[in-house]
Amino acid sequence: MRLTTLCYIEKDGRWLMMHRVKKDQDENAGKWIGIGGHLEENESPDECIRRECREEAGMELTDLRLRGIITFILPAWGNELTFLYTAKTEKEELPACEEGVLQWVPIQDVLSLPLWEGDRIFLPFLQTKNEVFSLKLVYDTEGSLVSHQFES
Repeated sequence: MRLTTLCYIEKDGRWLMMHRVKKDQDENAGKWIGIGGHLEENESPDECIRRECREEAGMELTDLRLRGIITFILPAWGNELTFLYTAKTEKEELPACEEGVLQWVPIQDVLSLPLWEGDRIFLPFLQTKNEVFSLKLVYDTEGSLVSHQFES
């Protein structure tokens, strides 16, 4: 099982989102997602998300909070355990990114973007709940959500 991190960085009522349109072989192609990536050897999830945010967006994070743990069952790509965070930043300016196009999106508009179906389940919890939650998302080989199980 792969170990990954994902962060929704907030500034002035907006989340930093990445439109995944730059890589040829990308399981997230065409989707909008937060910032994150895979844990490297001997790296904690907190260290990973801070590194990924520096590498992908040139940002140092403040108010970093673990919000959830998501188990992705993905037959087409392999299963994944993701540590979900929220954070804030002082930086407004966005650099070019090899992974996709970065954009500040008003939080109320995020659900209207092309997202993974499972993201539509957990993103509202980032706005309404403070406790850490656990979520299992099961996808089929075509990338469609088959089931989900939420625990707070």
